[in-house]
Amino acid sequence: MPSACESLIEDIEDMVSSNDPTPQERQSARKSIIPRFRKKREQQTNEEINTDSLIPGTQTIWMKTWGCSHNNSDGEYMAGQLAASGYKMTAEADLWVLNSCTVKNPAEDHFRNSIKKAQEQQKKVVVAGCVPQAQPRMDYLKGLSIIGVQQIDRVVEVVDEAVKGHSVRLLGQKKDGGRRLGGARLDLLIFFPCCLCLFSCLNACTYCKTKHARGDLASYPIEELVERAKQSFQEGVCEIWLTSEDTGAYGRDIGTDLPTLLWRLVEEIPEGAMLRLGMTNPPYILEHLEEMAKILNHPRVYAFLHVPVQSASDSVLMDMKREYCIDDFRKVVDFLKERVPGVTIATDIICGFPGETEEDFQETMELVRHYKFPSLFINQFYPRPGTPAAKMEQVPAHVKKQRTKELSQLFHSYNPYDHEVGVRQHVLVTEESFDAQFHVAHNKYYEQVLVPKRSEFKGKMIEVDIYEAGKHFLKGRPVEESKPFTPSIAEPLQKGQVSGLSQVITHTFIFLVTFFFSFFSSIS
Repeated sequence: MPSACESLIEDIEDMVSSNDPTPQERQSARKSIIPRFRKKREQQTNEEINTDSLIPGTQTIWMKTWGCSHNNSDGEYMAGQLAASGYKMTAEADLWVLNSCTVKNPAEDHFRNSIKKAQEQQKKVVVAGCVPQAQPRMDYLKGLSIIGVQQIDRVVEVVDEAVKGHSVRLLGQKKDGGRRLGGARLDLLIFFPCCLCLFSCLNACTYCKTKHARGDLASYPIEELVERAKQSFQEGVCEIWLTSEDTGAYGRDIGTDLPTLLWRLVEEIPEGAMLRLGMTNPPYILEHLEEMAKILNHPRVYAFLHVPVQSASDSVLMDMKREYCIDDFRKVVDFLKERVPGVTIATDIICGFPGETEEDFQETMELVRHYKFPSLFINQFYPRPGTPAAKMEQVPAHVKKQRTKELSQLFHSYNPYDHEVGVRQHVLVTEESFDAQFHVAHNKYYEQVLVPKRSEFKGKMIEVDIYEAGKHFLKGRPVEESKPFTPSIAEPLQKGQVSGLSQVITHTFIFLVTFFFSFFSSIS
C-alpha cells in the first residue's frame, strides 16, 4: 500500500520550490555579508580558586541574638544544628546569622545596623527572629535569606543555600491535622549554653509586636518535654530553665496545665540540680497559686517567679489590654510571699505608655516602694509600628525619659540583700561572671552569689557564708569543711560541644532548658 505522501513528493529534491534562490544567487548574496569578529577572552592567569568556599559546612559562622530568653534559646538551638553540620562558630566569620527581636525600637535598630555592617564587609547574611517573621518585605531585608520562627530546625538548609549565594525564605507554620505544632523538634541537637524553648502567649497586648511574629499558643506534649529533660540530665545538665512569653498559659490548647508539667519534670531532677521557672502573666497563674506555692517550695525548684506588672494603674492596664487589674497582681505577690518564705518576685514596668498620667505613674512608684522588688526591668515605652499603641496619643518624649529616670532612681535607692550578710547558704555554681573574676552561683531564691573562681566548683552545689551584699549580687566565702556536691548524673559537656549527640558525653555546668509551647503565624 503506498504511503500517504507518495503522490505528493516523489523525491527529496521535489521539496525545493521553483521560487527558491538558485545556488548562484545565494553565493552572490554572501558578498554583502560582513562577518562579526569576537574578541577572545583574556586568560585569567592570576585567578584564585577557593574550592572550600563553595562547599557548605566548611565555612565559619558568627551568630548574634537580641531579645528575650526565647530568642536566646532559638539562637543556641540554631548554633547547635550548624555546629553539628560542620560549621565553625566564631567571631571572625564568613557568614552572619542575625537573630532579631521586635519588642523595642533599639533592638531592631541594632539588628538593621548589623545587617548594613555585614554587607559593607561583604559577608553573607541570614536573618531570623521576630522582625523578619513579622515584616519580611522590609526594604533592608531584600535579597536576604530568612529563617522563620517555626523553621529554626531547618537552619542548616538555609545557611547551605546562602553559602552558595542563593536567597531562601522559610516563613511557614507547622500543623498536624489542623493543630499548630511547636516550632523546633526537641530531639535535635542544641549548642551550649542552650534552652529547649517553645513559647506562646494568649494575650493581645496593644504595645506588643511579638505576637504578630509568633502567632497563637501551641504547647508541646508533656512527654516530649520530660524526655528532653531526661536527656539533658544524662548529659550532665544541672540547671533547667522553663520559660516563655507566658509560662502560666502552658497546656491550655492540649488539655493540661503548668503544675501538671512541673510535677512531672520535678520527678526527673536529680538531687542537687535545680529548676527555674520563667515569666508568667498574672491571669494564668491566679488559678494555680496553691500548686505553684508547693512547687516553689520544692528543694529542687528555685523560689523565683517573674511576673510582669507593666503598670500599677488599672486605666493603663486596660489600655494595654493586659487582662488583669492591679489587685490581681497584688494577690499573686502577696500569696506567694506568704506561702513561699523568701521568694523572689521579678517584674517589668513600662514608663510613659500612651495616656499615662502623672497620677498613673505615681501609682506605679508606690507599688515599687511597697514591694521593693529585688529584680525590676524598667522600660521606656517605644511605639512599635503596626501595633494599636502606636496609634494612641503619645506621652511626650521628655516626660517618658523623666519618669524612667525617677523609677530607676527609686529602684537604686534600696538594697534588697543586706539582711543576708552573715547567712550560710547552699548555692549552685553555673557560670562565669562578666569580668571573669568570679564564678556565678545562685541560692534557693535565685539570687546571684559570686564565689571564688575555682575549677572544682563548676556545676557543683557548694556551701558558702555570705560576707558582702551589693545591689544585684551577694558574695560568698566557701565553707572549708564542706565539700562540693556534684548534682549531675553524668559527666557534663565541654563548652562548645553539642547536646543530643549520643556518641558524645556532654559537658556543661549549666544547660538552660526553656521549654514548652510556641506560637506561630504564617506570613503571606
